[in-house]
Amino acid sequence: MAVHKLRPITPSQRFIIRDDYNDVTTNRPEKSLVVKIKRTGGRNASGKMTMRYIGGGHKRMYRIIDFKREKFGVEGIVKTVEYDPNRTSRIALVFYQDGEKRYIIAPNGLNVGQKIMSGTNAEPEIGNALYIKDIPLGTLIHNIELRPGQGGKMAKSAGSYAQLLAREGKYATLKLPSGETRMVLTACLATIGTVSNPDHNQESLGKAGRSRWIGRRPRNRGVAMNPVDHPMGGGEGRASGGHPRSRKGLLAKGYKTRRGKRQSDKFIVERRRKK
Repeated sequence: MAVHKLRPITPSQRFIIRDDYNDVTTNRPEKSLVVKIKRTGGRNASGKMTMRYIGGGHKRMYRIIDFKREKFGVEGIVKTVEYDPNRTSRIALVFYQDGEKRYIIAPNGLNVGQKIMSGTNAEPEIGNALYIKDIPLGTLIHNIELRPGQGGKMAKSAGSYAQLLAREGKYATLKLPSGETRMVLTACLATIGTVSNPDHNQESLGKAGRSRWIGRRPRNRGVAMNPVDHPMGGGEGRASGGHPRSRKGLLAKGYKTRRGKRQSDKFIVERRRKK
């Protein structure tokens, strides 16, 4: 997978850096695994706008993804690698031996025709889902469960992965994409490999229209508003407005939003990197 910088034939193409989609093998999703998405436009049931800067965008169908990977001992074969408009990574359509079809998060390097498996009998190879207790130390993993049977919750976006550092008793120590070091039960499932589409962070929308295609409306700055609309609004001329904060007055840029004294704090060995 690579990105493609367009030649500036038109002004809108000057800054566009887009995906070349070389790893995508089909543009038609599996009909039995897609459902409708109802758009809200940022409005609640009363029609009141509760989330700003949302609206419009191209229609999408949601692809049902198997985050649990609980088809233990049943071998599957990768039929297609597809683009998913609802996530940054690629997805892979897997045909299992019992006739069932499922979408999974496609790891980097997963190819059409490759065989995958879940469970204790699976080898620690790309695309296979194993219990953390069965994964060799130092392995790069993704789609990691926080609780057994819950389904993958960590390291699911494009290019992300965690590293298995150590095991002690019923807990394993993982180095997460954020830089946080955390303990996870060894009875949780994880998938071998890193998530596909690692060059996603190099892409550039390039023009305002592409933002509208993905459902983002124009976002205006708080300092450009009136005092009644935002804590940083008002003032004469280009007043800076003090410390960056949200419309509700909560500090931004460095203010910790994690709720204090959570029960899961005891599993965090080292906090994530500070900006």
